Amino acid sequence: MSRNTPSEPVTPFRDLRSASSKQVIKRAWWIIVLNFLIPGSAQVLGGSRRLGRIGIIFTLGFWGFLLLTVLLALVSKVALFSLLMTPFIGIPLGILFVIYAGLIVFLSLNSLRLMNLALVQSRAKPVIIIFLAVTALISSFLTGTIGSTALSASNFVGSTFINTGSLETHKGRYNILLLGGDSGSNRFGLRPDSISVLSISAETGNAVNIGLPRNLMRFRFTEGTPIHSKFPYGYNHDCGGPCLLNAVYKTTIDNYSYLYPDAHKRGSTSGIEATKSAVQWVTGLKIDAYVLINMRSFTGLIDAIGGIDVNVKKALPIGGQMDCYPADNEHESICPDAMGWIEKGKQHMDGRTALWYARSRHNTNDYDRMRRQREVENIVLKKIDLQMLLFRFPAIAGASAKLIRTDIPSSSVPTLMDLAFKAKSKGLKSLQLTYPTIQADNPDFWLMRHLIAEKLRAYK
Repeated sequence: MSRNTPSEPVTPFRDLRSASSKQVIKRAWWIIVLNFLIPGSAQVLGGSRRLGRIGIIFTLGFWGFLLLTVLLALVSKVALFSLLMTPFIGIPLGILFVIYAGLIVFLSLNSLRLMNLALVQSRAKPVIIIFLAVTALISSFLTGTIGSTALSASNFVGSTFINTGSLETHKGRYNILLLGGDSGSNRFGLRPDSISVLSISAETGNAVNIGLPRNLMRFRFTEGTPIHSKFPYGYNHDCGGPCLLNAVYKTTIDNYSYLYPDAHKRGSTSGIEATKSAVQWVTGLKIDAYVLINMRSFTGLIDAIGGIDVNVKKALPIGGQMDCYPADNEHESICPDAMGWIEKGKQHMDGRTALWYARSRHNTNDYDRMRRQREVENIVLKKIDLQMLLFRFPAIAGASAKLIRTDIPSSSVPTLMDLAFKAKSKGLKSLQLTYPTIQADNPDFWLMRHLIAEKLRAYK
């Protein structure tokens, strides 16, 4: 006696033998909608159910992740950043989304086969193919972007923020030393071009950027720090050169590195630690961490975010080593070996132009140069938002990996990112302790600390 094998139920969606051309076209449009909204569902209804189930499992996981992301964004951005940036979560998550993006492409090609457009004698055929391709491209691009962003974020945090532990607040604020200069394994002797302290309220995200003159003199070091033992009466004599704030970095690297034997293990250098000590004494603020910005690599970050818009107050030469001299023309001076000019007025700058704008020494003065450097930094910070991070994070992370050196612990990054977005929405406040308020060669440190305390009280 033969055994009858039960067959799968035949539905109009699966059986095209008696379908008309209009029914095939209608079916094709349904396949496009299903493939776009729930990849895998078209295969369950009209193709390989095993392949369709795999697609649906990935799709449900994707929609579940998006729902969780939206909830975390509304409830706790810190938790959301922690999810994306923790390597043992972010890396597997990123790999799964990249796989899902490839699966969507495969399911879309399979959906094209399921449509059986050979039965269609209509001008609708190329339109159907175009719509399928566009919807498949949108879906795969979105999922692939999320995957690559998660991978880039995890790799960036893992390679940049190497310290363990977490930052502690002091009087309700995080105080981070920002140094701008040329960094690298063979260039630690260079002096920082800009020195400032970013003070952020741990509760509200209110942030104040406190700019210090790099040519500040007559300061001291915080008692109890190693460098203080070498300059107990202040950094105003026996410093091996001009006793300026930005010279502390090079002087310590060249002569006193032995005072900080564990600096490299903590993601720092002796020059940075000594500069921290000086800045703490000058400002009266406890410095919690530092960020060293490599100005040469700053070009890559600016290019990654699509350039910046700057209102140039005065024409500036590009390049040149020779001094400029006055001239009666639109540039107000002649720079014999300049390679070009950054013209006055509103300019859209790529990374190279922005770097020259920030660093140009001729046809200007040192205080204006420091102002321009901070101006560029602030414009970049204002331009980066969540949307840009999502769609351009791999490029931004690639540029930032060469741009930033820091001792901020990885566990504190999500908290600081949340505060950074709060600060961006409120507007970054600035306090520039430079000429004419402060005379760099004979500074009033009591006045400097008073102005800092007053500013921080205003932006708790």
